[in-house]
Amino acid sequence: MCGLSSVNVWFTTSGLLKLAALTWNGLVYLFPDDLDARLDAWVWPGGRPSIFSHWTTHGVIPVQCHSHNDYWRDVPLYSALQAGCIGVEADIWLSNNDLLVGHTPFTLHPEVTLRSLYLSPLLELLQKHNTRTSQLQPANRDNASPAGVFANDPGQSLVLLIDFKAEGEALWPRVVDELQPLREGGYLTHFNGSSIVERPLTIVVTGDAPFHRVVANRTYRDIFYDAPLDRLAEFPSPGLETAGAAVAAAADVDYTRMNSHYASVNFRKSVGSLAGNRFSVDQLALIRSQIHEAHARGLKVRYWGTPGWPRGLRNHVWHVLVREGVDLINVDDLEEATRQDWRKHRSWLF
Repeated sequence: MCGLSSVNVWFTTSGLLKLAALTWNGLVYLFPDDLDARLDAWVWPGGRPSIFSHWTTHGVIPVQCHSHNDYWRDVPLYSALQAGCIGVEADIWLSNNDLLVGHTPFTLHPEVTLRSLYLSPLLELLQKHNTRTSQLQPANRDNASPAGVFANDPGQSLVLLIDFKAEGEALWPRVVDELQPLREGGYLTHFNGSSIVERPLTIVVTGDAPFHRVVANRTYRDIFYDAPLDRLAEFPSPGLETAGAAVAAAADVDYTRMNSHYASVNFRKSVGSLAGNRFSVDQLALIRSQIHEAHARGLKVRYWGTPGWPRGLRNHVWHVLVREGVDLINVDDLEEATRQDWRKHRSWLF
């Protein structure tokens, strides 16, 4: 009897410990910020490191900005993540079967590669984040998305925009191969043949990237296209049954959420210069039309080549674009872009 009683006590204690662990994990998952604050005030009144302080993005609020030519920054990728940008951009070239990153062939270096600057650091970040939170994931991992790069919003996907500067057909298979570790880790947003499965990292290709390669596989895609925002109106809206729609579908040229993610265009070429530093009625109408066409397809709108100076004009353009529904602003100045108080600029010029 004594032995049986000891076994019962052991099972009871073990059950209580497991229940306490599950309760703790649930609280961390549902209320991470509140839990940090309560622990600081109760257990460690003198202050303590956050339970999420191992995250590079601890305390960072994701912002709808895209880090233009991110590789130019003193610390590529990490500067954008610290600022909260949910999109980063890298230009790539093929050299000796390596994917080198740079704006022109004259700026390339054999050690500055897509893998070293972006793919490997992102894989390391995601593995670290998901190792620490593995107990919080449901048992059925097939239906659960891993945690992303942002501690404050682990469900926010980061967009890596890869600009094929030349030789798109030759670059394509190398990019597909380089993404394999992230693919195997289950970190890539993908199309499963019927719908989009959101994951921590969304790969988008632009420039000389071959669209026909993107749409070649009809049952699985984890590389999406940067659709031409100014040309979307040339194609029938999704679901519109017309002869034109049949032709577009047959040619695989219709841009939808199943094959594209961004819809982008050069601001200067599409919208033009702003007379008197203000949008005209026609320019606003054009922007609204383009945004409508993109959103009807589930695509995120991005204008690049917006004015960078004078500062007041730049801020005014950012403010109007976001007000009208643009999903990401394309930025070089991370600090100013993430303020999001652009109408309160300190100086028109500087």
